[in-house]
Amino acid sequence: MGTRIVIIGANAAGAKAAAKARRIDPGAEITVVDRGEFISYGACGIPYYVSDTVQEVAELMSTPVGVMRDAAFFRKVKGVEVLTGMEAVAIGRKEKTVSLREDSTGAIRTLSYDRLVLATGSSPVTLPLKGKELSGIFTVKTIEDAELLKEKASSSTRACIVGGGLIGLETAEALLERGLTVTLVEMRNQLLPGVLDPEMARIVEKHLAEKGVAIHVGCTVEGFDGNGRVENVATTAGNVPAKLVVLAPGVKPNVTLAREAGLEIGATGAIAVNERMQTSDPAIYACGDCCETTHLVTGQKVHIPLGSTANKQGRVAGINVAGGDAAFAGVIGTAIVKVCDMNAGKTGLTETEARSAGFMVETVLAPAPDRAHFFPGAKPIALKLVAEKESGRILGLQAVGLGAVDKRIDAAVAAITFGATAAQLAQLDLAYAPPYAAAMDNLIVAADILRNKLEGHARGIAPAEVKRKLDEGDDFILLDVRSPGEHSEVRIAGAKLVPLGALREKMEMLPKDKEIVTFCKISLRGYEAQKIMEAAGFGDVKFMDGGILTWPYDLERG
Repeated sequence: MGTRIVIIGANAAGAKAAAKARRIDPGAEITVVDRGEFISYGACGIPYYVSDTVQEVAELMSTPVGVMRDAAFFRKVKGVEVLTGMEAVAIGRKEKTVSLREDSTGAIRTLSYDRLVLATGSSPVTLPLKGKELSGIFTVKTIEDAELLKEKASSSTRACIVGGGLIGLETAEALLERGLTVTLVEMRNQLLPGVLDPEMARIVEKHLAEKGVAIHVGCTVEGFDGNGRVENVATTAGNVPAKLVVLAPGVKPNVTLAREAGLEIGATGAIAVNERMQTSDPAIYACGDCCETTHLVTGQKVHIPLGSTANKQGRVAGINVAGGDAAFAGVIGTAIVKVCDMNAGKTGLTETEARSAGFMVETVLAPAPDRAHFFPGAKPIALKLVAEKESGRILGLQAVGLGAVDKRIDAAVAAITFGATAAQLAQLDLAYAPPYAAAMDNLIVAADILRNKLEGHARGIAPAEVKRKLDEGDDFILLDVRSPGEHSEVRIAGAKLVPLGALREKMEMLPKDKEIVTFCKISLRGYEAQKIMEAAGFGDVKFMDGGILTWPYDLERG
């Protein structure tokens, strides 16, 4: 008899572990157990099934050539036995057994293992709210969830999404596509917390509002009302009428089985594993959403559940349980989302995360078209780079806009993973042709601005700080150096207009002993104005990062 490998969980991590273990050890006896009926499906595609972007639910469970990944597929193609409708209820570590309960009958059976893999995944966070048992309240996690939500969406007109993270935003778009009126409620003070800093999140929020989504941030849900079926969501911002509610406040790792077996649970609340995906029991491995991993920038343990990570961890676990030797070093928190026409993502640390981790940081906001400005179809994007001030090491990148942000994020992934500095990032030989990028790619430009700041040539100030100064009546001059035409179209209230071309001859009108903050469309001219004024003896001149394109607050128009 070959090595007996039992895998609990048959989705991303578990299915990958099974397939890889079979390739490593053709003689192993591999059994996968899952409590659901659907296995090895693309859960990240669920919002696109709800919106009808993906027409058939079978597409989420099929290979690229259209073969259904069901129990028969795994048995015939992979040589793996899959037991569905079976819940693992106990692990006997001493005996090396797993007790299973059959959902349909309640009967208990036992499987023996030589090596065990826990790929138990995660579950939506449950909210202890009045009325949560009402019909019409859903989560978005499984194929069953998707089918119920899609059915309900076809007969509803108003929806409320609770949670402004990745799943919440994707679901909001899906329901908008189906013609529903959508309200989104997020308890924190911004959308996409942990993915974007506040000023970048505000760009996404404004875009969603323009698309018709009512957004309430810094708002807490207090309960649900209705007569058997939800009709109203009670929040601290008032009542939200809705006959369809999606709860998307986040997920938590499924660790009950591991905890009851006496396995170590990490500080994150997920199963503790080493780089081989091995738990505190050498015969038991864990992978995917149920386990924690290491953040490669901070060195700290984190729980960041993503399908991409689950597949990579599953591969490593599969190799090791089959007698091979593989390691998973960790992650840097890369994430991306499409919502309506807006793309948003990050890698590494946000400024908020970096400061919380104890880093002294320098940041830059850099908006520009995603390709040569003269090429048809160029669309705006904004980048925010975060670097360690002393070393210049890149800590993180955020990217938001209507254009291509993914390739900038992916380039930054490599730079951050290998410890590149702003100077090294600025020298990357990125692909250039007008249909794809400007001659100086957005990422290169952002890195160059960052270098100027780190070397003391440029002095920037964040839009949020400028807004604070305006709101609190600080004694400073906000200097708009754009053209009169640009200023007449859209402007920041309280800014003084002196076009860059007229600045040298009009500088005598400005006090040299007062703080001056310059800006333009993207703040390239703002930086030039800073250098001109410094050369003329002005002692306290800064440019506003990102210019008016990344000003996340209200503007005067016309």
